[in-house]
Amino acid sequence: MVGRLDPALSGRYVGRSMSIAGTERRTWMRAALYVGTAAVYSDMYISQPLLPLLSKEYGVAPAEAGLSVSAVVLAIAMASSFHGPLGDALGRKRVMVGATLLLAAPTLLCAFTPSFHVLVALRALQGLLIPGMTAVSVAYIGEELPVDEVGPAVGGLIAASVAGGLAGRVGSGAVAAHLGWRAAFVVFAATTLAGALLMALSLPPSPARARVGWGRAYGGMLVHLRDRRLVGAFLAGLTLFFGFIGVFTYLPSRLTAAPFRLGTGPVSSVYLVYVAGVVISPIASRLAARLGSVRLMAAGLVVSAFGVVATLVPSLPAIVASLVILCVGMFTAQSIAPSFVNLTASEPKGGASALYLAFYYWGGTLGSVLPGLAWQRWAWPGVVVVCVGAMGLGLLSAVTLCRAR
Repeated sequence: MVGRLDPALSGRYVGRSMSIAGTERRTWMRAALYVGTAAVYSDMYISQPLLPLLSKEYGVAPAEAGLSVSAVVLAIAMASSFHGPLGDALGRKRVMVGATLLLAAPTLLCAFTPSFHVLVALRALQGLLIPGMTAVSVAYIGEELPVDEVGPAVGGLIAASVAGGLAGRVGSGAVAAHLGWRAAFVVFAATTLAGALLMALSLPPSPARARVGWGRAYGGMLVHLRDRRLVGAFLAGLTLFFGFIGVFTYLPSRLTAAPFRLGTGPVSSVYLVYVAGVVISPIASRLAARLGSVRLMAAGLVVSAFGVVATLVPSLPAIVASLVILCVGMFTAQSIAPSFVNLTASEPKGGASALYLAFYYWGGTLGSVLPGLAWQRWAWPGVVVVCVGAMGLGLLSAVTLCRAR
């Protein structure tokens, strides 16, 4: 009697142990993905608070120094459509870990650049590698997690990207203030390397059955472009990031001019409103199951547009409050759209996630230029009109194209 176990109870015990083990594995997996995501997004924005220092170091105009940021965004937009299918063909873990590991090299080399042109080239190389993580991670989550966990996990991924972007902006400035701007790149290269090693140790490998051939991986992207629901999400992402980048790119020009006349320090502190994105992203991903993804994406676009319009109020507290509203709307929609794409797309899903990211960053590229033309002609009201108009097109795309068949 003592040495025997009821087979039924034994099976139940083993099943429960396996369930616990599976839960622990998924927890570690999500933590590693979040750390890797935060690391690569921090690399993206390292140079943003360093622009005055770079301008002085290399003797370039402030607008030219800004190429150290726009080169990364443009390279991400160009490379995103490559890495997603690459993950479909080679395995997503291999691509994410490999790209993040390689990313540490140009990040470190930026600390030793002899000329500004070399720095911009290395920043562009960073942009070519970053989508190896950002364009593949959502598809990896869809492959590894149960359907009911995909939305919350993607929401956590968006929160990690916001935290990483904020860390890149704030952390690089803090390091540069004490150790110089070159030390900032050394610190974030080490962080990137640590993120790659954590993913290598913690992520289960992509199952062989999930991989597809090269031809199908890249040809599948054209199939996704024939799905109106996916195209609607792609356009929503493009216009959303267009308006978001447009506001935050030209906001310093407004705040340093009359009647505010703020210095660089107070202007850079405005970016702390991004914290709203860290808070709202996990909440929005859980609300999607109750309210519906399309409805929540549309609501995020509406709230974002309202936040942009509210920046017209000539009061600094009102502008800060409006930027918080903008971030809440932006990251509500952005926490929903990638998981909507992953769950809507047919195989290969990596190509669909990559296309969304490509559209998203092309929107950011255009948003860093076109609102500037409006600023030169009509000042801040022109920027508001252009950004709100873009978000209106995104709202139209979401409610007409993304609706259920």
